[in-house]
Amino acid sequence: MEISVSQANAGSVPIVAVTGEVDVYSAPALKDEITELIKSGQNTLIVDLAGVAFLDSTGLGALVEARAATAEAGGSMPLVCSQDRILKLFTITGLDGVFTIHPSVSEALAALRS
Repeated sequence: MEISVSQANAGSVPIVAVTGEVDVYSAPALKDEITELIKSGQNTLIVDLAGVAFLDSTGLGALVEARAATAEAGGSMPLVCSQDRILKLFTITGLDGVFTIHPSVSEALAALRS
């Protein structure tokens, strides 16, 4: 299964929706998409992982790098994920303490606005 990365906007906040498998082969596509958004001046964005079927350490690494870049730019990068098997990866690696993870895009947007 390949990765698909698409972008939509909710007001001024870009939402990067990821579907498929984020692994050593596809993680660079995700990283490139987020890097381009940051270069264009977007320092806060939401990454929606609801459609991700598989996430490996390379994918986690790409997300960590992207989060660091948004923080360095003065913004944030909340994640959207409600799948237990993906959430478990964040818990096992301790990254659930690094990322803000919401069960839906609407909840992530509400948190950003508050």
